[in-house]
Amino acid sequence: MNVTPAFALLLDVDGPIASPQTRDVKPEIIELLTELGNAGIPIIFNTGRSDAFIREQVMEPMLAAGMPEGLTVHAICEKGATWFSFSAQGAGVVHVDHELAVPTAYADDIRTLVAERYAEHMFFDETKRAMVSVEQLIEVANADYLEEQQRFDLDAMGVMARHDLGVVRLDHHVPGSDDTVDYRVDPTIISTDIESVRLGKDLGASRACELLSRDGIVPVAWYTVGDSRTDYAMADWLHHNDHVVSHVDVRPADGVPQKPYEVLTASYLGLDEDVIHDDAGLAFLRRWRDSIALAD
Repeated sequence: MNVTPAFALLLDVDGPIASPQTRDVKPEIIELLTELGNAGIPIIFNTGRSDAFIREQVMEPMLAAGMPEGLTVHAICEKGATWFSFSAQGAGVVHVDHELAVPTAYADDIRTLVAERYAEHMFFDETKRAMVSVEQLIEVANADYLEEQQRFDLDAMGVMARHDLGVVRLDHHVPGSDDTVDYRVDPTIISTDIESVRLGKDLGASRACELLSRDGIVPVAWYTVGDSRTDYAMADWLHHNDHVVSHVDVRPADGVPQKPYEVLTASYLGLDEDVIHDDAGLAFLRRWRDSIALAD
């Protein structure tokens, strides 16, 4: 027997849920996630973050706030390379698609590169199981980090060449080029991910549907939420596979592309466009919580 909630939430974490500045999650966001989940709304995180980050910044606060029995939340991490579920009993088994992992020898060289040249601006994320990620130190100004990131990304691509591994930089991407390389360098506003070209928010969306289908959950519609152009791949995949979907962009400064589905920003809620990141995420969670309350 299928369960058909009014909608499901497929959420990027950095930006919409966790602050890019502090990396933590507002207590009210934790409360709203718990309320929505307890009301029967499926919650799935679709993030480049590691399972360790989700456990520390999302799962543990939800447990501390009193996660209800019977509520299961899914977390698709490292852009689809790893995934796990958690409930009031804690985290379940972490699944890893080892075929999508960056070679260990390359990761070791990037760890050394960061330690020797870039440690004043960024750190090597030791929690990743498949991707290689380097992230801005919190105490470093973002403008300074972004300048240094340009140099790091070029060095990271150079290391890839020395390992005889094909790579493309995502913001220099040419359509179809993923067909000829195995890995890509994906810079964000606070990090750089080096990953298999098979990873992405579209893979995460596919895994999300598989996880819900396993439990007989078929949402009437979806809301996907992100803060970058790459996050639109969640809604692209869902739309292409005949799901009703709206995408929420909590940082539309990069420009809102034309899409065959609804795209929402803070202005949809009557807020100024400078309400972004987790402030915008919080506002949308409130709206969805209120819509559930009105339906009841």
